[in-house]
Amino acid sequence: MHEATTSPTLTSDTPEDLTAAAGRAEAWFGEPFLAADEEPAVALAPGTARRAALNHALEEMEAGLPEPSPRWKVRYGLMLGLERVLTEDLPRTATGTELRRHQVDALAGMLAELIASTQRSAEENGNGNGSGNGVVAEAELDEDAEDDFDAGFVEEKELEPEFQGDDPGAVRRYRFRHPTASGKTIAAAGFVEAARRLGILILTHRRLLVSQFTRDLTTEGYADRFTDAVLRGARAPRENPITIQTYAWFARHGGELDGDVYHFVLCDEAHTALGEKTSAAIRAFHEPLYIGM
Repeated sequence: MHEATTSPTLTSDTPEDLTAAAGRAEAWFGEPFLAADEEPAVALAPGTARRAALNHALEEMEAGLPEPSPRWKVRYGLMLGLERVLTEDLPRTATGTELRRHQVDALAGMLAELIASTQRSAEENGNGNGSGNGVVAEAELDEDAEDDFDAGFVEEKELEPEFQGDDPGAVRRYRFRHPTASGKTIAAAGFVEAARRLGILILTHRRLLVSQFTRDLTTEGYADRFTDAVLRGARAPRENPITIQTYAWFARHGGELDGDVYHFVLCDEAHTALGEKTSAAIRAFHEPLYIGM
């Protein structure tokens, strides 16, 4: 006699069923799919990005996965985390540091792009021409700007010389511009807070900057997630590690990293020219979502 099980499949779009399904998915992943003040039929309407995340979460739960697959985390994890952070009256880091307006705008611009990408049902395997998605956000420091200042993402066709060849991760790479000396590490901490359920790799140019990121993220409450690089075949010490390394290290060892552990790569000073070895390493380590800042 088989033991009876409760199927997580969503069988109707009633508010009660949507709310119950969202609650099960939240318990499974650890991020809310539905805010307390939202109408389920609107927030989780068919065709919305969060409904896609919910449907695929229910499919994985029904298949018996005790936690989201790496692919699901890459596709939906940061989007849901940004929704949580940005629904707070005052978005802040783990220790309570409030994000300034231009930092919030950077997160909001990224969320808008992720939602649009999901709703377009963009092909996860890339378009094969290596041109990337060509997305840039402007996050300008202006203390006297109007309250409706928007660091929205805009297309820029000439981000870098076009790579001719297979580039399956191109559709998952984004960039936003954040001025020097304008609290960029706090903006980075905002992304880290949004990615609290994801494995994060942070890349920067010099060991001194590795130390700076380590110090600043420790101050903001994320030191317990720091780990050495998790290589293929090794066991990750936790499900949501943060590893901080230089581009030079990544160019040499990026191919050894475990693509199932790292779901999100934050690239510091991405507007500066990267050598071909680093660019090749990024193309080879194509599974995660990349954000350049």
